[in-house]
Amino acid sequence: MSDVEQQLKQLKIKTNVVKRIAKEKVMYEKEAVSFEIKLAKMKEENKDEHEIKKQQECIDESKAMIPDCLSRLKKAYIDLEKTLNDISKDSENGDAIKDREELKNASEILKETKSIVSPS
Repeated sequence: MSDVEQQLKQLKIKTNVVKRIAKEKVMYEKEAVSFEIKLAKMKEENKDEHEIKKQQECIDESKAMIPDCLSRLKKAYIDLEKTLNDISKDSENGDAIKDREELKNASEILKETKSIVSPS
């Protein structure tokens, strides 16, 4: 496998890692909201105290995963950004890869996740 192909393979992997972790974070946020709605309904219906407690534990677990996802997303984002910059600066391979789909995808994912990683 050529050096260019190896770089592009790594870029694709890192792009997919950022994409997956971002989706995971969103999923945990939605899950926590969904559980909170369910908990409110359970309290309204005077459900068993044990069931209410278990539902609260589910909410707490989902909320606890959000900071973890954000931390992993920041690390993956920085890694992807560095890899993309390194590939872009590599003048030997610059012309050979500048129009490749992997570079476009990586740039797009960085733009999409920038607000999550570094909210202003």
